Amino acid sequence: MEQNLNLYQIFYEVAACRNFSVAAKKLYISQPAVSKSIAKLEEGLHTVLFHRSSRGVTLTPEGELLYQYVEQALSSLKSGEDQLHASASLKVSHLSIGVSATLCKYVLLPLLKSFIEENPAIKLSISCQSTFDTISALLNGTIDLGLVGIPPAGPGAGTSGNVQGITFLPLKTIEDIFVATDAYLAPFQSKYKGELYKNQSFFQEASFIMLDRENISRKHVDTFLSSQDFILHHVIEVNNMDLSIEFAKAGLGIACVIGGFVEKDIKNCLLREVKLGHKIPKRQIGFAYLPKTPISQAMDILIQYYQVHYL
Repeated sequence: MEQNLNLYQIFYEVAACRNFSVAAKKLYISQPAVSKSIAKLEEGLHTVLFHRSSRGVTLTPEGELLYQYVEQALSSLKSGEDQLHASASLKVSHLSIGVSATLCKYVLLPLLKSFIEENPAIKLSISCQSTFDTISALLNGTIDLGLVGIPPAGPGAGTSGNVQGITFLPLKTIEDIFVATDAYLAPFQSKYKGELYKNQSFFQEASFIMLDRENISRKHVDTFLSSQDFILHHVIEVNNMDLSIEFAKAGLGIACVIGGFVEKDIKNCLLREVKLGHKIPKRQIGFAYLPKTPISQAMDILIQYYQVHYL
């Protein structure tokens, strides 16, 4: 088979040109060499591939059949070469990203398909983990980039800056809110007239669905609650925000969630925001990386792509 590859190339050119001399010029070999190669191929296949005449050559039915397969094979080889050249010119890159399950679903994933389609030379590895684990992985050098949220008091809120030894590039602003179903709130609204948060008994009796205490979002909200002297007596802890949302929709309590992630549920009256007098300070979601590590081309492309769509 390997010895025949050159013969098939010569056969293809002769079949395409319908002339031995023209094919020889395209192949930069002599006409006798072309004739000898075709004769060798016909001998090896035990068939006649061309009808010869003074005007040139035409394919026999067997030659037509072989030509179809040779044309497909050479086209596939050409496509393979083009892909290799494209990969080499684009310098295929690998980029590892750390992100929480919540931010992956609501921020990273919505644009991921279009990003991959537009940047096939960038191969991604995504680790879903807590923000603290993402920052730790960055500091340990096990990932290239993190998608994280930071409290508003942290350096870099609203601008590029350094947060816990990492460089932070803001992507969008988020706001934590409390939500519940009308059915869950109805008994409290009937019992306590006016704003619920003005009654300490409300905080003693209601169940609050919160992320676990090691979560950076929980720490941010706990700081706010402490500043308002709100003490939650009944807390249901979950390990991701999707569960918080589903628990709230099931009428199990009042969940602390990111407002933008439940906009449709609020619009469709599945959930209602529970006011607590003052709003929880807004915070930023953005990309984080080590300042001592130069931004690679792949990192820069990904960051700019998301900034264009979110800023």
